Amino acid sequence: MAAGVLRYQPLNLARWIIWGGTAVLMAALPLVFTQGFAITVISQMGVAIIFTLSYNMLLGQSGMLSFGHAVYSGLGAYIAVHTLNLAAKGQFWMPVSLLPLVGGLAGAFFGVLFGYVTTKRAGTTFAMITLGIGELVGSCSLMFPDFFGGEGGITTNRVFGQPFLGITFGPAIQVYYLIALWCIASMALMYAWSHTPLGRMANAVRDNPERAEFVGYDTQKVRWLTLIISAFFAGIAGALTAINFEIVTAENVSAVRSGGVLLAAFIGGVGFFFGPIIGACVFVYFVVALSVHTKAWLLYLGLFFMLMVMFAPGGIASLIMMQVQLIARKRFGRIARHYLAAGASGLMVLAALILTVEMTYKISVDSATGTLMKLFGMEFDAAAGTAWAVAIGLWIVGGWLFNLACLRVARVWGEIQTEFVEGRA
Repeated sequence: MAAGVLRYQPLNLARWIIWGGTAVLMAALPLVFTQGFAITVISQMGVAIIFTLSYNMLLGQSGMLSFGHAVYSGLGAYIAVHTLNLAAKGQFWMPVSLLPLVGGLAGAFFGVLFGYVTTKRAGTTFAMITLGIGELVGSCSLMFPDFFGGEGGITTNRVFGQPFLGITFGPAIQVYYLIALWCIASMALMYAWSHTPLGRMANAVRDNPERAEFVGYDTQKVRWLTLIISAFFAGIAGALTAINFEIVTAENVSAVRSGGVLLAAFIGGVGFFFGPIIGACVFVYFVVALSVHTKAWLLYLGLFFMLMVMFAPGGIASLIMMQVQLIARKRFGRIARHYLAAGASGLMVLAALILTVEMTYKISVDSATGTLMKLFGMEFDAAAGTAWAVAIGLWIVGGWLFNLACLRVARVWGEIQTEFVEGRA
């Protein structure tokens, strides 16, 4: 093509619809879920989305398994909370709405320091070094109370100064919309990064580092730059956490937080950009929403993660994309009724699991207040033989029906895949 000649490229309409729909959905959620607890849950989901996507820049995009990613979000949160306290004292001007940028820059700064060390090695060695740095920072949170606040942490007050257009960030809904704006912006920037030359080289280093070095790229520098950018967005998530809860503690830099983001990324699917978004929402639901209804929420989370790793290692996103392929080739109708049968019988198995776990918990842990319990809208005695007979019946009948449905799904799925291989439309 001659120099200076411009060529028109049509807009990607589907991409605009997806991003526009996401923005509209995030704006409309507080109008649908108006209760205070619901606002808290969706606010934490927004923060978790940024944090999990930043982690997936390492794991999914670059192949770096990190056990210390909470270091960057946690230290970003600490810097942000100290900045907020200084701004509240009038020592300098800093609006709350720009505080996530401070956390992001702090995360990037520590990414430069720690990343230079950790990215010297790849694979298992990288993972072990990040684990060591995570434990190092976690221990420092108790050794230096002037900065970390000791076990009590650092508290703050996000409401200070004169309101701007009536916005004080006192009400939880105003904090949610601040989180939503930063979430949309961070998602867009991280998606754009995945299409940059650095993002593509990160994929190349993940898939074949030897060949990337052979063609002249410094794989350590690619990993280091990727970690710095990832730490920047993790710091944004940390600052938003500080604004949301108005406190930062040692838990923000703990191994528990690093392990949580790893679970969220795997549950959603590290091979797709939208996978960590789904995983973050599911993880927050288990940790925040489900924990209100049952004290055995951690058991359910562990079982769910185990099942995902065993039967859907590509995460929830991979399951969705498999169905998109069927819909695009007009084969979904053939398998839909088998999905419904598997789903109905699966609900029976789930009911049996919940009933068994909750009754066991009531008898073994919470029997001091008696064995009467309420579940599924019914009150019954957890020690009664009738309740256990119902649970056993659900296990037997639900398990048998679920096994039959799964066999039918597998058979129809195999037939459809055979048609794809043979090229039948």
